[in-house]
Parts: sequence; C-alpha cells; structure tokens
Amino acid sequence: MPGIMIVEDDNDLREMLKVSLTRRRFTVLEAENGKDAINHFKPEVTDLVITDLIMPEEDGLKVIMRLHELKPSLKIVAISGGGKAGPASYLNLAKALGADVVYSKPFSVNDLIKKIEELLEIEQGV
Repeated sequence: MPGIMIVEDDNDLREMLKVSLTRRRFTVLEAENGKDAINHFKPEVTDLVITDLIMPEEDGLKVIMRLHELKPSLKIVAISGGGKAGPASYLNLAKALGADVVYSKPFSVNDLIKKIEELLEIEQGV
C-alpha cells in the first residue's frame, strides 16, 4: 500500500489521521513539525504528504517546497486552521507552491481519505 507522511504539530489530530489511514492499510509515517518532516523524509516509501501549514520549527510551505525538490512526483495535501491571517491566504499560497489539494480545518476525514485515494489512483472498494 502507498506510504503517507503526516506532518502535524497537533498530536491528537495527527493520531486520528494515523489511525484512520492505518485502518485503510496505508503505511503511515509521522512528523510533528516541518523540520522533522524534511529531515526524516523517505522518498522511496512516501507517495503522499499531508502537512499542516502553521507549525513550529519549519512551516508547511517550506515542507511543500523542499519535499517537491526531493521527489517531484510527490502528492501533497495541505491543511490549515489559519492563524492570524485566516486559512484562505495560507491555503492559496500552498496551492501556488504545489499542493495538490487544500483543506481548511476542521475538515471531514472521510472526504480527505477519498481525495487521497483519488490522488493515488486507488480503487475504492466497498
């Protein structure tokens, strides 16, 4: 099954996404901030990255740019609750930098997983 890296500083959200994706038999890697994600990125096993945009250490925009350099075919889903400027400006910037899909928090995990399956061209079973 494809490998997905979750880059999220909110432990509860990261764990919920991990559980949901693992149940669908994805291989899941985790990073609690952008610096950790960049340092531990494994291009050979990572097909898609879900990254928060506003995090300590290194923000998600830098993650998108750096990981696309390391693996141009990488699919990226950006998520954001916004911060002071609101999520729209960060999400628009993420899209411009190469994110395939953007979601504003809160979002539906089921919708996210359906979109991941589309991006990775996985047949959706019953």
